Amino acid sequence: MALHKVQKQAADPAIDIFASPLSERALPKRSMPQFPAPPSVVFQLLRNELLLDGNAAQNLATFCTTWTDDEVRRLMDMCLDKNIVDKDEYPQTAEIESRCVSILADLWHAPAGAGGDADAVGCSTTGSSEAAMLCGLALKWRWRDRRRAAGLSTDRPNLVCGPVQVCWEKFARYFDVELRQVPVEPGATGLQPHQLREYVDENTIGVVAILGVTYTCTYEPVAEFAAELDRLQGETGLDVPLHVDAASGGFIAPFLHPELAWDFRLSRVASINASGHKYGMAPLGVGWALWRDKSALPEDLVFHVDYLGGDMPTLALNFSRPGGQVVSQYYTFLRLGREGYQQVYQACADTAQHLARQVAEMGPFTLLYDGAGALPAVSYTLADPASTSWSLYDLSDLLRMRGWQVPSYPLPPNRQETVIQRVLVRHGVDRDEIELLADDMRRAIKHLDEGRPHDADRAAFHH
Repeated sequence: MALHKVQKQAADPAIDIFASPLSERALPKRSMPQFPAPPSVVFQLLRNELLLDGNAAQNLATFCTTWTDDEVRRLMDMCLDKNIVDKDEYPQTAEIESRCVSILADLWHAPAGAGGDADAVGCSTTGSSEAAMLCGLALKWRWRDRRRAAGLSTDRPNLVCGPVQVCWEKFARYFDVELRQVPVEPGATGLQPHQLREYVDENTIGVVAILGVTYTCTYEPVAEFAAELDRLQGETGLDVPLHVDAASGGFIAPFLHPELAWDFRLSRVASINASGHKYGMAPLGVGWALWRDKSALPEDLVFHVDYLGGDMPTLALNFSRPGGQVVSQYYTFLRLGREGYQQVYQACADTAQHLARQVAEMGPFTLLYDGAGALPAVSYTLADPASTSWSLYDLSDLLRMRGWQVPSYPLPPNRQETVIQRVLVRHGVDRDEIELLADDMRRAIKHLDEGRPHDADRAAFHH
């Protein structure tokens, strides 16, 4: 067919989408097509490809928000063209970001200044990983400044932590810091306070405490870390700050465990990072970094730019990103309030504990975490892997045939012989959905116990 006729046919609104030239061949994958195509055709063909992705509602592996209401979608659409970094052009979006920082400072008990407002400073980021890196850089800069002022070497900084998310490994590698990951002791689910003494020294820029360990969903004992570091300073003079990676727990503990001291109530806590797009219930693409006061954030990390119109301080690794996620975070704060957050996450915790009871009754599992006291989640392992004819990986495979994404993975390196599964209960994961998961788990266990191959009994496990 002549090229001019192809173009004419493609633009004809009477042509059915699936009879259009673009739909009659595989979509271009290595080079840009020569001619434009009708937007409705391109949209439908891409939509069909995206159907091959998993169903986000059944993704029980992710901490990230998978359900949003219509108002959030409308706000996101309104903000597609707003670069949140350009505070001169979009001052109201910048004001909303500032309000979010103030709300989080209040939520996390930042100390009040002379005027009664919190002294904390902070910013939004693309996620908790970027926020963690900014907080890690502040720890390194403060340590370096102290060492230089004392005439000491700044060659070998280290950061002490337990089983952390990979963003801390990236921070250490990217910014030339030794990551001292403390081995997890038998029976423990994270770093223990008494382990700090063996790893902290004069080159330690800080200790990272995890409020919601990725592997098991439990909290590390932040207050006990702070007390141990206080004792260590009294004995050795080493003043080591504490950073709290509250990627998930920062939006859970204030509502489900308000009596727990983990935040700026502890004077040893210098900074906190959290993920708004996890249990903050904002759409994907927003995190938060907060420091207890200006002294905890070195001025060298703040840049001032004037080429967007006006002098603007900026603190981020990314310089261009939409403002919709931050606006949506503020919307969620206003929409739910403290009581709303508490109600949502109490329902999630109740559902997680309900699942934990069912998992315990299924027979082959040992619960590691039952959903009470930390994140709304459940983690478990096989009670006797050596005598079980199947593995948790086999169980994950069968559940995936029903659409469920339930991860199986080993614990950190010194406990890699232990493989566990984890189920996260987020906003939007309801009790009925968890009942369906539990039913599918029982069928999968029966299927595996009978020793049938994975391709048998497709009627019971069909995606």
